[in-house]
Amino acid sequence: MYELIIIGGGPAGMTAAVYAARKKLNTLLISYDIGGQVLWTTGIENYMGYQFIEGLELMKKFEEQVKQFPLDMKTGEKVSSLSQTNGGFEARTDKGESYQAKAVIIAAGKRPRQLNVPGEEKLRGRGVTYCAICDGPLFAGENVAAIGGGNSALEAADDMVKIAERVYLVSLTPLTGDQILIDKVKAANNLTMFLEHEVLEIKGESRVKGIKIRDLKSKLERELDVGGIFIEIGLIPNSEPFKGIAPLNGFGEIEVSCANETGVPGLFAAGDVTNIPEKQIVVAAGEGAKAALKAHRYLQRLSE
Repeated sequence: MYELIIIGGGPAGMTAAVYAARKKLNTLLISYDIGGQVLWTTGIENYMGYQFIEGLELMKKFEEQVKQFPLDMKTGEKVSSLSQTNGGFEARTDKGESYQAKAVIIAAGKRPRQLNVPGEEKLRGRGVTYCAICDGPLFAGENVAAIGGGNSALEAADDMVKIAERVYLVSLTPLTGDQILIDKVKAANNLTMFLEHEVLEIKGESRVKGIKIRDLKSKLERELDVGGIFIEIGLIPNSEPFKGIAPLNGFGEIEVSCANETGVPGLFAAGDVTNIPEKQIVVAAGEGAKAALKAHRYLQRLSE
């Protein structure tokens, strides 16, 4: 029986692990990988202390810091279910393993909704990105494409028209975002829209070189020369294993209080898997710290 299980090895989970270890909690961290969404980030310019750092390098630094402390880590496993027991909680993994703890922090993050087209996986982190806020400045002066028709894609396009040479907005549907955003991007003289177009392929070998799209009505195909592609068609919370125990909102995010409480005693959540409004590395790390401190106070009360 651990005192605390942390589910997830991204910025929220890793920061929670450091804070839990500093409180000398008997802690287990379970994660399929170390880094989560950050591993898909080309480069980071807005994490304090680093003017520029690659996502993989930043997560290696997180991992090095965590490993300075005596806590258990199980990587290569995904939690498939979480249930309450008389003494706390039981987490079962896809490897058939079972772990128990008195308290749990869910920091499972989100995963980007993917296009699932040729070239996407190969060029992820090599021009294909899922976060314009994170990676946009890396493509200053280049031609780029924003994929999607909702607010996320429109915000990406609005950010990029200010720094890119040309921005192509490609959407399967007519624009569905807020009218104020639609009006802003339409006013940009370096933006071209391809509405009711589908993405067929992302071109390039070691880096993105272009994108092939097709008009849904005319079936006309064309290629656009771009160096960056921002896929902004939504994020999916990794909350499926927790549906029966944690309260979810309409987007599938775990609902938490400002103290990272779920409403289930001993169950906390942090980072992008929750309903916090901003999905940023620095925000997730702060939320992980808060969750660990709150879990420590909860465990203190149990022992009183």
